[in-house]
Amino acid sequence: MRSPLRRTRWATALGVTTILALGACSGGDDGESTTDDPILVGISLPLTGDFSEPGKGVQQGYEAWAKITNDKGGLLGRQIQLKILDDQSNADRVVADYEQLIGSDKADLVVGPFSTRLVVPAARVAEEYGMLFVEPAGAAKEVFSQGFKNIFYAAPAVANDHYNHLATYLLALPADKRPKTVAYAAMDDPFAQGTAYGLKDKLEAAGIKTVVNEVYPPNTTDFGSIAAKIAASKADMLVGGSQYQDGVNLIVALQQLNYQPKLAAFSGAPTNPEFAKAIGNKTEGVLSPTGYSVDAPYESNKEFVEKYKAQFGAAPDEDQANAYTTGQVVAAAVTAAGCAEQGDCQQKLVDWVHANKVETVVGPLSWDQSGKPQGAHMIQQWIGGKIKIVLPEPVKEADFLYPKPAW
Repeated sequence: MRSPLRRTRWATALGVTTILALGACSGGDDGESTTDDPILVGISLPLTGDFSEPGKGVQQGYEAWAKITNDKGGLLGRQIQLKILDDQSNADRVVADYEQLIGSDKADLVVGPFSTRLVVPAARVAEEYGMLFVEPAGAAKEVFSQGFKNIFYAAPAVANDHYNHLATYLLALPADKRPKTVAYAAMDDPFAQGTAYGLKDKLEAAGIKTVVNEVYPPNTTDFGSIAAKIAASKADMLVGGSQYQDGVNLIVALQQLNYQPKLAAFSGAPTNPEFAKAIGNKTEGVLSPTGYSVDAPYESNKEFVEKYKAQFGAAPDEDQANAYTTGQVVAAAVTAAGCAEQGDCQQKLVDWVHANKVETVVGPLSWDQSGKPQGAHMIQQWIGGKIKIVLPEPVKEADFLYPKPAW
């Protein structure tokens, strides 16, 4: 759930540079680092522009990781210092930011931004400098087809696999119970399309017909024509490859046309705390994939949730958790390798992550040679006014609701 505190807490001007120094810093008189110097972690995030809402959540997750780690003594006996630049949701800007962070600022470590659109160009810079690049939000298949050797996605599954549990559930239903037709509407964004089309491929392969397939620009606000096509199709199932506001706008437009699907799934939006109010509190049965739950039983998650709430006054959601997980992966590599600086150390860090499994707040993570995680997302659904895990069966908090009640 994206914290409503973000908008007031992070009123960020264009081009702002944020330096979060968490703990004492000391150095020699000649300016050279000593073992007491902080570990500088460079980050570029979309704090303004199209991806500013999730970008600020990622910022909070990184800050929580730094604070919790520093409160326990830091890494290798050194405090973590974050330097965060605002890339303004711009791919050219993100490249310039990582060039600065690595080349000019001499960051010891770098971690990734939000959005596949920004992760790919950022990862290219990190690769050129030979830097380990763990990232929280580049889930589209394009990330893993570039031939990068140093990238790792810190979440359970890539975008195309987010709906695997839902596909398995639907295809296991008797033929007369399955949805027969599906309408897809996806933002022109690799992640949003990846989630929607990963499910589309699986359902089409099983004979479930696609009756609408619409792609819209990221800045779309008027969904009247797309909603009209979906409503006219009378599709049994609706799949939205969305972020937040676009998902809300599409649902509102469909409500106005009294379109009532038997199932409605959105890759983003349903987990946002403002979602229910934004669609008139008609959430029952709406679902979304997620790689994180505040109630997950993993050892580090309890500490994360408790200390995150103390720091920010609200529970973390998936954006914050994936950033925190990114920090956990980096910390595990640094601790194992015994180093954290540019140069030969970076290859040691990369090699260690390739060869090991890391316990995190989203569960144990491991990766293939392209940096792709080897897992699947859980499926959440609004049940009784709350969003709950319904798939897979071993971790469900409520029974899957199908067909969906009218909104």
